[in-house]
Amino acid sequence: MSVAAPAPHRAVVEHLVRQAVYSRLGKPLPRTAAAPNPLLVNISARHCHLTQEAVEALFGKGHKLQVHKWLYQDGQFAAKETVTLIGPRSRVISNLRILGPCRTLNQVELAYTDSIALGFDIPLRASADIKGTPGAMLMGPNGFFEMPDGVIRALRHVHMHPTDTEYYGVKAGDMMKLKIGGPCAITLEQLLVRVDKSFKLEVHIDTDEGNACNLLPDTKVELVK
Repeated sequence: MSVAAPAPHRAVVEHLVRQAVYSRLGKPLPRTAAAPNPLLVNISARHCHLTQEAVEALFGKGHKLQVHKWLYQDGQFAAKETVTLIGPRSRVISNLRILGPCRTLNQVELAYTDSIALGFDIPLRASADIKGTPGAMLMGPNGFFEMPDGVIRALRHVHMHPTDTEYYGVKAGDMMKLKIGGPCAITLEQLLVRVDKSFKLEVHIDTDEGNACNLLPDTKVELVK
């Protein structure tokens, strides 16, 4: 019994159509429709980004973050150091992982379920957009550090190299959709495009979103405008 070949990816079909049109018009043929880079979707668990000042207040003067695990984006790592986050009702989350290297502002990223457990009312924000957000108290082995603001639920986003933006036809600040397959298939809208020459193609969603679609390593995913 013969088995039907799988249908070609939509991008390939679109490329073939464009190729035929360009040929009729006598224009140079477009490049192959194959995406330049593989798409990776990762679940970003709750974590924090800290300044060197905050690190020293929590772990001692001159302390430098130590690498626990390198992350997918070049130069980014999960640090060995963790802190305790104290919420407005004196509820705590212990072992909150710090991501390095140090930044120029302090930011805690939680899922909504985390914020409910702590008693926070947190806004949905792009990274570094912390004006008017709630603050929190962090506790480390050397002492406390009070954040006047910076606790957010991070807006789902995709890291893109300029070659990726060219392929997908988007620019920094645009919004895309992420189609996630499997038995719990969903489409996540309002996916913020972030662009830098140092970035590798990667989508970040939080634990609430990952659990909702039961995202697994072999789950089919697709980025669309």
